[in-house]
Amino acid sequence: MKEKNNSDYLLEISSTENILNIEGLKEFPFKTALSFKYLIEFWDKEAKNENKLKASYAQSLINEVSKYPELKEPITDASLIEKHRDLIDLLLTVVYPPAQWEKTISASYFPFQFRYFYVTPKYREVFYTEGSLGEISFNTSVDTMLYGKTLNAYMEIFYRHYNEKLKAQSPVVAKILDKRTGLFKYFRIIIDTSFVRSVAVEEIPVISDEDRKKLLNDPLNLNLWMKLIPPNKFEFHGFVTFTAVSINDSEILSLLKNDLLEKEVIFSPERFQSIEEKLRSLFNIPQLKLGLAAVPKDWSLLAECGRKIGSSFILNDSCTTECCSIKNSIYDRAKLEGKPLIVEDVEKYEMKTEVESKILEQGIRNILIAPLYYQNEPIGVLELGSPNPGDITPLNSIKVKEVLSLFAIAVKRSMEEFENNVQKIIKENCTAIHPTVEWRFRRAAVNLLLKKDNERLPEMEPIVFDNVYPLYALTDIRDSSENRNRAIQSDLVEHLNYAKEILSAAHSFKPLPLFNEMNFRISKYNKKIKLSLNSADEINITEFLQNEVEPILRHVKEYDPSLKEMIKDYHKALDPNLRVFYSKRSDYEKSVNMINETISNYLDEAEIESQKMFPHYFEKYKTDGIEHNIYIGASIVEDRKFDQLYLRNLRLWQFMVVCGIAGKSEELKKKMKIPLETSHLILVQNNPLSIRFRFDEKKFDVDGTYNLRYEIMKKRIDKALIKGTKERLTQPGKIAIIFSQPKEANEYKRYIEYLEGNGYLDGKAEELDVEDLQGVYGLKALRVKVNFSTKPIEKIKREEISKTVEQFANLVN
Repeated sequence: MKEKNNSDYLLEISSTENILNIEGLKEFPFKTALSFKYLIEFWDKEAKNENKLKASYAQSLINEVSKYPELKEPITDASLIEKHRDLIDLLLTVVYPPAQWEKTISASYFPFQFRYFYVTPKYREVFYTEGSLGEISFNTSVDTMLYGKTLNAYMEIFYRHYNEKLKAQSPVVAKILDKRTGLFKYFRIIIDTSFVRSVAVEEIPVISDEDRKKLLNDPLNLNLWMKLIPPNKFEFHGFVTFTAVSINDSEILSLLKNDLLEKEVIFSPERFQSIEEKLRSLFNIPQLKLGLAAVPKDWSLLAECGRKIGSSFILNDSCTTECCSIKNSIYDRAKLEGKPLIVEDVEKYEMKTEVESKILEQGIRNILIAPLYYQNEPIGVLELGSPNPGDITPLNSIKVKEVLSLFAIAVKRSMEEFENNVQKIIKENCTAIHPTVEWRFRRAAVNLLLKKDNERLPEMEPIVFDNVYPLYALTDIRDSSENRNRAIQSDLVEHLNYAKEILSAAHSFKPLPLFNEMNFRISKYNKKIKLSLNSADEINITEFLQNEVEPILRHVKEYDPSLKEMIKDYHKALDPNLRVFYSKRSDYEKSVNMINETISNYLDEAEIESQKMFPHYFEKYKTDGIEHNIYIGASIVEDRKFDQLYLRNLRLWQFMVVCGIAGKSEELKKKMKIPLETSHLILVQNNPLSIRFRFDEKKFDVDGTYNLRYEIMKKRIDKALIKGTKERLTQPGKIAIIFSQPKEANEYKRYIEYLEGNGYLDGKAEELDVEDLQGVYGLKALRVKVNFSTKPIEKIKREEISKTVEQFANLVN
């Protein structure tokens, strides 16, 4: 039976998504009225049909309608519909063929008012539950619907009254929750406006050719439409019919494809659940479960090393703790067959392993396992499970085959994105990480990402390496502060004297007292900086030259061409950026940079070879010279066994590298404008310590109060004196080896003897006591001279260092 309901119900709009809602458009701007006039006109035409049967039937309807002229007028009284229900049924057979009445999902509405007056039983069944409108959403917003509805109204006016045909329509998809199953169903809404017309109620606005062209060129500009054709000029009479066509499978597959092409979608719990819900609707199985896992290169290690994505049956907590292997399981079988495997009832599966037992414990009786491949390589596994045997069948599993490749791509992209997030966490928290210890930071970053699923504000776990042996060496530029001060002093004196010379010349052309006063101040500055120089002096003199001398020079250059030339030469001598004389300072900085870059590059090259002996942590710092730290031990590496042999090898390697650095530094003196001396030291400590990564400072530091002594020594030993003297322990051309235990000295004495015999060192070692430092007492040292004559530095290559260390391995044992 046809039903009448005046409930407002928003279900329609044909529109485009690139529209802009105009300001103030809150409701449909045209007046509307329900009318059967255009439906009756259709039957009038049919009465003249050449087919006599059709014409006779149509004429009989027209004859009946003629008895009720009120049906030809706009209907303002809804009771008329019920009063003439039987006749309206017959008139609407052109819209609702009797054979399709029980099958079609359709309803007819007041034009643009969304109040239906005629509805099929199937429509009510789908869209209404227990008498009320079900949970429905659309693929367009309410604002977009209103915009599109208004735009289509204008295009109907343009067609009927201005003979221009335009159309703006995009598919409307309704998503409806079936309360009986809890699953979503998807329908495409087809809107039939055959029996709606625009009616002019005032004089039709005249549109110029220019305005017509504007509308044709910019048809989505609703502001323009409303300006040229005010809504009060027209009304809409008639009715529209909505028909819902099920597109469940195609729409869900399309939505799944869109989801799976997004980054990180399967790592988001909410998005993963959304995909699971779509698959439930696709299979029409309300209790369907989705599992997804990335597989390791060795698929047999899936239970141990696979990576759960969102949720996984095989990587469920009970499986990972109790299932040691997937061998002979349904997962192994799926891998061997290389295609989706369906088990109708796991409980009745004859070849059960521990894996199948754990699957059953999760409430899964019916399961589909589909291997995922990316570029012919296994990358993951898709799992679908149901508590009901036989829910997933070979027939309905065909649906999921369409998206298997997309699941594979999603797993690939998500794992890449996961790796990017791991690296991002490492970089944000730790800056650049030495490759040897990157494994530990990666593990901490992965754990942090996993914590984010369970903790609100997770913190990165501490990164500590226990029982590691430190090696430290320093190449220091000798008297760097004094050399820098001399360079600054020299530049300032030259700058002041040049300015004084120009002011004196200016005085000869125009003897102003100010020139004498300025020269007096310049002489005063010169005397002061020749005695001593501090940072305040440098700032004061620079400000004096730039703020007081410069303005005078800009004025006096007009006194005479010769003076103008002097000032031009003066400006040429200034550093273009700093606007001061910077010659000696530039020479000094170039010399320092030459030493630092040469040593740094030499260390980098040598360190590549040293990593081949045994992986270790290495870091270097540039100051006035280069210092480097090394830490070696079992905890530094992930999967290798440590032995004291590697520590001794690395100490010998470091000793030889420092010899090479000393030789390189000596050679550089010939190339420097300011020859700088360098001194070298090695600090030895036999006792292992712990190092902790400081996330605030983004660097490693020793861990624990006891180990702080080592850090204190590193900071103070470069200025240490020989006990009872004023002589610095570190001297140019020599290497000081500082230690605190006799065992350490004996080890290095063997190295010294060996390296002296091979031409690296010159003469026997001095054995020295070190003057007590603040907080550090009882240090001793060996000091040796580097041989620059019989062992040219160009022969101390990293290859030779590696070879020598290898030969020395038996000796140090």
